[in-house]
Amino acid sequence: MGKLDNILKEYGVSRREFLKYCTALSGTLALSPAFAPKIAEAIEDDNRPPVIWLEFQDCAGDSESLLRANRPTVAELVLDYLSIDYHETIMAAAGHQAEAARDETVKKYKNKYICVVEGSIPTADDGIYCCIGGRSAVDILKEVGGNAAFVIAVGTCAAYGGLPAAYPNPTGAKSVKEILGNKTVINLPGCPMNVDNLTATVVHYLLFGAPPALDKFLRPKFAYGKRIHDNCERRAHFDAGQFVEKWGDEGHRQGWCLYKMGCKGPETFHNCPTVRWNEGLSWPVMAGHGCVGCSEPGFWDTMTPIYRRLPNIPGFGVEATATKIGTTIVGISAVVFGVHGIVTAIRNRGLVRKVENEFEDNE
Repeated sequence: MGKLDNILKEYGVSRREFLKYCTALSGTLALSPAFAPKIAEAIEDDNRPPVIWLEFQDCAGDSESLLRANRPTVAELVLDYLSIDYHETIMAAAGHQAEAARDETVKKYKNKYICVVEGSIPTADDGIYCCIGGRSAVDILKEVGGNAAFVIAVGTCAAYGGLPAAYPNPTGAKSVKEILGNKTVINLPGCPMNVDNLTATVVHYLLFGAPPALDKFLRPKFAYGKRIHDNCERRAHFDAGQFVEKWGDEGHRQGWCLYKMGCKGPETFHNCPTVRWNEGLSWPVMAGHGCVGCSEPGFWDTMTPIYRRLPNIPGFGVEATATKIGTTIVGISAVVFGVHGIVTAIRNRGLVRKVENEFEDNE
């Protein structure tokens, strides 16, 4: 009996359940179910890279996502099996022992381990706003991230700077990519990220020895390749012109479209409707709340107020595609949002354009 078999037994997971999960994971990665045995083989391989998980300016929401389930799941099992050598929130060691464990992994597995980063990195006043063990977040990231095989930025704060980087950004918060420059960085934005996307990203690396295909914002296309509007279960109500007009009204109780209540689904790319949360049970729109666009760059400044509706787009019917709608919305949203959008753009000094240019320069 191999190591994985022992862990499966410990978690109370059958071999069949494990293989079923591998099949589902192949779907998440947009691969044929025929890849399931290869995925299982890659996970069982003894050459799995260790993981160092760093936390900086964050709310620990991504760590909560990692630990979200009320019972052990196969996804948690896989991540446990990958050996997270350092994670301040969940590791038993503390103080000098914890730092020594991290330093040992960096030295022993240089250019072989995976670095996961949660939270933005403050750079103002020499990075004094986030220090761990007497060292700034900038210094730690440059050392640990710089020596990793690749870096995964989990959550919007790590991917784009997130809430800490919102106007007026008093700590000079920056994204992982802004600090590491030419290093291979994979962004998994979201507040928080979905742990299934993290597992799929790591397994893709185990399977192919390389990161998955990325979009211009360095997000895996398998997870961020389609607009939320494309796969939303309320899309039919949008096409039929059936909208919630007020929280708690008859349309809200009937599950009608939340577009008029500020849903940002037509402008947001993420697989929330298909992967969902809490073991696939639900997601915000399904629960009755509109998408806030949290997986998009600068969303806190560009997608707010949260409950302000997107531009009114007349003339779209059942035949319209989400791409057509989204393209039109993106083209005129700044005008319709008016003064708020203009002031926000000035305040952020071209934040979104800066992010776009940064990622395009590193493609």
